[in-house]
Amino acid sequence: MAEITQLGNHTMMMEFILLGFTNHPELEVVLFVLFLAIYITTLVGNVGLILLIHLDSCLHTPMYFFLSNLSFLDLSYSSAIAPKMLTNLLTQSKTISYAGCAMQMFFFAAFADAECLILAAMAYDRYVAICNPLLYMAVMSRRLCVSLIAVAYISGGVTSLVHTCLTFSLSFCSSNVINHFFCDMPPLLALSCSDIHINEILLSALCGFIQTCTFVVILISYAYVLTTILSIRSNEGRRKAFNTCTAHLTAVALFYGALLFMYLRPRSSYSLDADKVVSLFYTVVFPMLNPLIYSLRNKEVKDALKRTLRRKVFSQ
Repeated sequence: MAEITQLGNHTMMMEFILLGFTNHPELEVVLFVLFLAIYITTLVGNVGLILLIHLDSCLHTPMYFFLSNLSFLDLSYSSAIAPKMLTNLLTQSKTISYAGCAMQMFFFAAFADAECLILAAMAYDRYVAICNPLLYMAVMSRRLCVSLIAVAYISGGVTSLVHTCLTFSLSFCSSNVINHFFCDMPPLLALSCSDIHINEILLSALCGFIQTCTFVVILISYAYVLTTILSIRSNEGRRKAFNTCTAHLTAVALFYGALLFMYLRPRSSYSLDADKVVSLFYTVVFPMLNPLIYSLRNKEVKDALKRTLRRKVFSQ
């Protein structure tokens, strides 16, 4: 039984219980094997992409600088969720400490918000590359790229800190059972016996601001990109220009589709059981898909991988 300490009129939870995915123990081993395979693929894919970009000088461009940071974020927020989720699938005790729950929420939210901003930066990068190719290296300078990455990490950290502090300043009543596989804001707010009106407003306002603003930047950037591509007379030129954007557009559609569904709905439409499926997609599955999307749809990445493997073979 999880520890609960009574402090005056407030209930201080010492730990929470994560229900996870299923109440059927016989399915837990199967889910463990499946999710472990996905997590290992995520680690190998994202670490491999980061190393490839670092090792191949042809990929030392703004686009791949952003992509390496995107891989780092995928690796990070997946690692904030997956190890504890895998552990709980194999143990009878599915508890997480109060501090561990707060840290899990903070790191996940920080990395997810930062990812939104980096996806917007990548869209702007594609806009400059296709619409103003002669000015590309001047506009997308090293200083600007580093500044955009710094803004992404700082903004993600600040907004996540606000959400985490406000959530864990609430009082939690008799139940400490979280109907989820990780410490996310909506299921934790559902456990609180405090007034969560401010939390809900800030959740919608801050998440809505970041997600909406970055999504608008992406839409405007690709509106200009599409206009420019359609004005190219050569079919081959149009195809090449469009191919440089398809991987990023695919990643944006998958990531934003899940986030908008999760966090920008009215509270009355929440279904925690259904939300677990969507959460699983963007916390576990999406980080695995990103390196595959950018590798399989990107000729430069595939060529860089071939060059790196050749150098490794010849060096031996």
